[in-house]
Amino acid sequence: MDSHGAPRTSRYARSEDQRLQDLDKINKYRQLEHSIRTQVSADKYDAALFQLTSKLLRLNPEYYTIWNVRRRCLISGLLSGHSDGSSPSKVSPSTCPKDTTNQFSDFSSPSSWDPTRPDPDSPIAGKSGTTADKTNDADADASVLQAELAFIIPLLLDFPKCYWIWKYRRWLLEQSTTRLPAAAARNIWEAELALTAKMLTKDCRNFHAWGYRRYVVAALEDPLLGGWSMVEGEFAYTTKKIRLDLSNFSAWHNRSQLILRLLEEREADDIARKDFLEKELDLIREALDVGPEDQSLWYYHQYVMSQVLPDIGKSTIAPALSVAERVAYARKEIDNIKDLLEDYGDVKWIYEALLEYTIALRGLEEYAGDKLGLENPQQWLERVRKLDPMRAGRWDDIEKQLASTFI
Repeated sequence: MDSHGAPRTSRYARSEDQRLQDLDKINKYRQLEHSIRTQVSADKYDAALFQLTSKLLRLNPEYYTIWNVRRRCLISGLLSGHSDGSSPSKVSPSTCPKDTTNQFSDFSSPSSWDPTRPDPDSPIAGKSGTTADKTNDADADASVLQAELAFIIPLLLDFPKCYWIWKYRRWLLEQSTTRLPAAAARNIWEAELALTAKMLTKDCRNFHAWGYRRYVVAALEDPLLGGWSMVEGEFAYTTKKIRLDLSNFSAWHNRSQLILRLLEEREADDIARKDFLEKELDLIREALDVGPEDQSLWYYHQYVMSQVLPDIGKSTIAPALSVAERVAYARKEIDNIKDLLEDYGDVKWIYEALLEYTIALRGLEEYAGDKLGLENPQQWLERVRKLDPMRAGRWDDIEKQLASTFI
């Protein structure tokens, strides 16, 4: 079994030496976990505890409690006390362990870090609240946050779908917005956008990375960071990713989330919107001609057709289409889909689309004011029932629907 084309490591019988080595690793892991819990119980969120979290998270980044401990270490000493919700500094380590050794230079900044926090008893430790003090705090915070972002990179490469790594990284970015000047924070967020591009080059269908990219783009568009709309660039990015891999469901989904906003910002008139709709239909039609067995393509085709056969008056790509135009588009798509049956007669997605669009066309008859002369989709239902018997209940419900509408 594989995942996105990457074969999984096969299991094999362990030798006695390997078993003993594994037991030794388990014991060391448990000792490390015990050390962390002991310090947490004693409320010692210091540099030593911070170093222990680094060791454990490299072994097991799924341990979400340790990420929370690491946050507490940062808030309690390594970061300044200016952020909302931060507790007063409990410790002020002069140096931090060099936790960010990183062999992945293409993805990260320098691998070691040694941020210094000002001594709270020093006259320059923020007592006077001068601009210089705030600047020093911001510079120190920037160093700590950038080092933490770099620490995470190797973990992301090894565990790209670990929720807790992504959540912690989001927290770090939010700290940059809260603690740093807008220009400095924006630089960090822009570097993060470049990182998502590299992650999606490594695995173009990683839905965590796609969701994270949307999150980063939204932040870069925010006025707090001096942002502006990035919808044009992001829409072009989805086109690029789709051209590289038609099966990229996340890219198709991201595209669907951008379209209405894109048209609104372009101030597209009815003619431009209709032209845009036709181009999207051409794009997905070409993709279906190449891979009609691909579920992600049918989902996007379904989305585009929902713009043609929606509830009248709904906000869509081309809301000004007349009923006659909607019917014409739907009939054309149904005919094109039927053509696929010549070479792909055993693909259930084809029959399911024919079934769905024929039923949707029937819903337009009340707006057309006349019968559209539609064929009974019972034949498509029979075929999809044979190809997908696991959803028998669904097909039974549709059959009851057909009995009441196609009589």
